[in-house]
Amino acid sequence: MKNNKIYILLILMILLTSCIPKKDVIYFQGSQNFNNSSSNYEPLIQNDDVLYINISAKEKKAADPFNLDNSSQDGNSNTSFGVQKQTYLVDNFGKIDFPVIGTIPVAGFSVKGLKDLLKEKLSIYLKDPVINIRIMNFKVTVTGEVQNPGVIISESERITLIEALARAGDLTLYGKRDNILIIRDFQGIKTFNRIDITKADFVNSPFYYLDQNDVVYVEPRKAKIDSTAIGSNVTTIISILGFILTATLVISR
Repeated sequence: MKNNKIYILLILMILLTSCIPKKDVIYFQGSQNFNNSSSNYEPLIQNDDVLYINISAKEKKAADPFNLDNSSQDGNSNTSFGVQKQTYLVDNFGKIDFPVIGTIPVAGFSVKGLKDLLKEKLSIYLKDPVINIRIMNFKVTVTGEVQNPGVIISESERITLIEALARAGDLTLYGKRDNILIIRDFQGIKTFNRIDITKADFVNSPFYYLDQNDVVYVEPRKAKIDSTAIGSNVTTIISILGFILTATLVISR
């Protein structure tokens, strides 16, 4: 009987040591009394981005030469076909060919920055031009210990790390929340960055908002890796435990 109690106690100890501490699972821990310095974040235009650029003005005819698709001035700019005809692909040198003006370097500019640049260049042709710019292919990849890994396409021009993880179904219980890897590629230069989302002040991180083409990788905990090793030998382990239990019961009698 005494041996049975010892055996049960050992099983309980194994179960307890496999539990994940609460502090490793909860997001945004610590003081939350600070200003969010990342709230003014704007993504920068990169090579291979697809940009929708539409120029309008009070005098429609004056603005027509600066649009790839003149029909966008007739109220058709909301159709997907019209938008597609009005897009520019940023080449490998970070440039686009713009009507009348010619080649313009755009990589490294924010959308607002590019608007200001175009407004300056158009000022000699148009009076008070209205410039509409959007990044049409903004996407990030989320992989690793999340429920639904894959490519996430954002209709807006920015997406937070938390939103991307939520759209991937959130982290599994085995995902490391304190060591999320973000691989960022800008102009061919890759950086590897670690983020801890269990800390509230991570919202001030330059990686709170994701950039175009970021890769988010959630590493598995050691418990997940260990469970994989156990899983392949689960039949053997169960047999051994069964043998120990049977031997213990026989001896205790």
